[in-house]
Formats: sequence, C-alpha cells, structure tokens
Amino acid sequence: MAAADGPPRTTLEFAIAERNAVALGASLEQLMGEAGRVLAEAVEEIVPDRSARISIVAGAGNNGGDGFALAHYLVVAGRAPELWLVSGAAATRSIAARRWFEKIATVVSVHDGAPSAADLRGSALVVDAMLGTGQSGTLRGTILGAAEALAAAGMPILSVDLPTGLGGPNAVRPKWTVTFSAPKVGLTPENAGSIRVRSIGIPDTAFGRTGPGDYLAYPAPTARGRSTRIAVIGGGPYSGAPALAALAALRAGAERATVYAPEPAATAIRATSPDLVVVACGSERLRADDVPAILVAVREARVGAVVVGMGLGRAAETIEAAKLLLTELAGTVALVVDADALDALPSAGRVRGDSPIVATPNEGEFARVFGGRPETDPAMRVSRVASVARERGITVVLKGREDVIAGGDRTAHSGPHGPSVNVGGSGDVLAGVIGRLLGAGLPPILAARLATQIVDDAGRHASARLGDGLLATDLIDSLPRALVHGRRAAPLG
Repeated sequence: MAAADGPPRTTLEFAIAERNAVALGASLEQLMGEAGRVLAEAVEEIVPDRSARISIVAGAGNNGGDGFALAHYLVVAGRAPELWLVSGAAATRSIAARRWFEKIATVVSVHDGAPSAADLRGSALVVDAMLGTGQSGTLRGTILGAAEALAAAGMPILSVDLPTGLGGPNAVRPKWTVTFSAPKVGLTPENAGSIRVRSIGIPDTAFGRTGPGDYLAYPAPTARGRSTRIAVIGGGPYSGAPALAALAALRAGAERATVYAPEPAATAIRATSPDLVVVACGSERLRADDVPAILVAVREARVGAVVVGMGLGRAAETIEAAKLLLTELAGTVALVVDADALDALPSAGRVRGDSPIVATPNEGEFARVFGGRPETDPAMRVSRVASVARERGITVVLKGREDVIAGGDRTAHSGPHGPSVNVGGSGDVLAGVIGRLLGAGLPPILAARLATQIVDDAGRHASARLGDGLLATDLIDSLPRALVHGRRAAPLG
C-alpha cells in the first residue's frame, strides 16, 4: 500500500493517483469505505465518549461520500451521528457516494440542506466533508453558507482530506485534518490544524505509473480558446522530424507552432503542411552565426515552450550552435531537448531562472549523453534515470517499451506501449506534445506523464481505426480523439 509518509502531493497528483488506482483494479466504493474507517478511528481518538454528539456536514461529491462512509462506521461503533447534506440528497453525483448514503439513510438523522450555526452548537465534533481534492475557486452558495455556519458555531472541527475552501478567505479552519495516502502540498498547522496522514489503500503504483487519471492534468481551455504557442528548432540534414513535433503540438491543443530550420529543410517543411509557420535560418545546417536571429525571433514570438533538436544532425558546428542556443534559452522559457540537441544540454550550474528543461532520450542517446545504458531491472532503471535528473536539475523521459520519467523527487513509468507506438517519428510526436503541455504551464513531471499517456492512447486509437503498419502521422491524426476520450473518462464518480 502507499506509504503515508511519502513526499507531499498536490491535490491534482492525489486525484490522478486515485483515478489510476481505480484503473488498476481498486474500487472507488472500497476507497471511500477505507476513508470512512480511518476517519472513524480518528473520531474515536478525539471524542472517546460514544454518547457525544457528532455532526457531519457533507457535500455532493466524493468528499461527501467519505463522510457517508464515516457515518456508517460510527453507527457500527454504536454512535448516533447527525448528517447535513449541504446541497440536498438529490445533488449527490457520485455513484459510489450514493451507495454509501443508501447504507445509512434510514439509520442516522439526515438533514436535507446546509446547517445553521445554531444547528451545530452542542456538537462535540463537527466533521467537514464538503469539498476535497476537486475543489477550486472561492466558496459560494450553500457551501459558503455552510462554511460560515461552521465558523460561527465555534465547535471543534475535523476536516476530511482537505479543509473546505483551503487557501480562500472563507476556508474552514479545523482543529484536525485527516488527509489520505500522502501529505498534501499546502496543508499547514495554521490552515489545517493537527494533520494526520492515513492510508486508504491506494497502491504505490497508482502514484508511480501513468494512466487515465493523468488526463485530469490537461490544461482547461481558456475563455479565448487556444493560446499556447510553441517554437520548434530543428532540421538540417533531416526535415521530417521537426515537422512531426510541430504538428503534434498543434494536434495536442497548441494555437501555433513555428518551426525554425535551415534551408533547404525549411522549404521541405513548408510543403509538409500549410498549418505550420516556418522560418528559414541559415543554410544546410545550424551554425553559431544563425543563433542570434533565432533567439530574437523566438523571444519576439512569446512562445510558451521551445522544442529543440530533432533533425539537426550531429556536425560539430551544429552541436556548438545548439549549446549556444540552450545556454541562452535555459531558465528563460520551458525547453524540450530531444535527439541531436541532447549533446548540447547545459549543466545544472549554467541554468538560470526557474523554467524547466525536459530531456527525452532513447536508450542509445541516454548512454551517449549520460554515460552507460540504464539498468534492465525496472527498479534500478527508474533509480538510474532519477539520479541523472537530480544531477542535471532537469526532468528526464527515457523512451522505451515503458517510458521512465523522473524529475525532482518524483518518478513514474508508463505501462507497456502497444506496438503501434513503436514507429519511427513517435519520439518526435512525444516531444511536440510535451512542448505543448509545458507551454500551457504544466509542471514538467505532469506534462511528461500526460504526454506519454496521450501518445500511447493515440496509438491505440489509430491501430483500432487503421490496423497495422501505422505511421507517425497516424499517431498525430489520432491525438484529438485520444484527448476527447481521455478527458471524458478521467473524472471519478
């Protein structure tokens, strides 16, 4: 089971892990039940008197379902909790939560609506089970009214997983918080009281393996629609690779993808697709003299991320030009470094600023750039990639039958890729998708995780539609379908 003393997780990371746990065979209803059980243990410690009044204020989502499961276990222990359904019984959306409510609907005192402060006074403990990891924005409506009632009542409060409204002006201020499976980023004694971390059965693999839950990290569309702009710097001896990366970024949701490439590669890329903006820089291959103009153009374009390397070739003067490019760009804009540009990666000490670098080597490139092939043992393989990521201060995606992802104190791996993804150019597609996600502001570890999942799902959709013999362009064409299906299937409930 997942260790309760692991690294702090963001609420998004926990939501991803919970969804991936279900994909790995866990039941959401069982997870709620285990949450209710550990909450009941906490109530027993805080209020040992079983005749004392316990009031549970529950929302309409999975956090409310945890509250229903708590009520069940309190009844089993001989207690008589009271339950307030802040949004009304009909608003409960989660099927699993409904099942837990059905178990207690006729055996506890149920109030359909938010409590007032007067309703809660006299409680030995008020349980805040209104909003959990899915909460966002400021409190409003009945949730806001209930949070204000909890504050005005002045009774001791226990929050479930997270205090409702955490970080906002009207947040619930509990004396205790029981948070699940891992510490949560942002929880402090000042905003959460005494924090207790309890495992609810989410396995370690749910945190460390990509899956359908990773789509929860996909950037929500803005009011103006697509806005991310990506630059791809590549080409020279080869023209197809940078075109694939740029087209993948567009199909993954970027507004614009501009390719900077030497002639005649630039002419060939223009002929590939009218959807690409192509800027010629120099001739035959990238040289140091071409770099100043590229830097000016990229900065004026105000791109969210730059993808560098595919198709550049490994001529000595090109690698020197790539080193100059990366030295100037590192720390100022998010970078995806692939293929030939991997030889030009700056050391951690030369990186300025906070913008991330994601390196995407295959097995041979990893050996050439970082020294020695990764271990074949899965655990040692992850450890080796994580060590390189820490040493360089970057995020590394080691491409293979199972991608390994490491950055900071986070590691992950994909499931085995289908044969449809094992085609020349798929790495360029992956780099383009990572660039689009980085450009939208995703943290590098989440961008890399989600990109590997999207590309793998695109391969499955393309294979189902076309059969064998897929091309990298088939993966690109299937990216929108993978995004639609993945985002639709990701939410739990």
